[in-house]
Amino acid sequence: MNLNLRNAVIHNVTGNTQEELKSTIVDAIETGEEKMLPGLGVLFEVIWQNASASEQEEMLHLLESGLPK
Repeated sequence: MNLNLRNAVIHNVTGNTQEELKSTIVDAIETGEEKMLPGLGVLFEVIWQNASASEQEEMLHLLESGLPK
């Protein structure tokens, strides 16, 4: 079976409101299911690609500060 995960994730959330997108993200994180991680990765990829350089820098700062030292 030839499944394009990126396209499937994008298709599943296309047209969603901000509240629906937030719910998708929160549910994926709260359930802690490993199978949800690729979808979150696709959503992060969309965010990263649409962020300015300063927004990307801020995301990197948040990521760095949120990881264990």
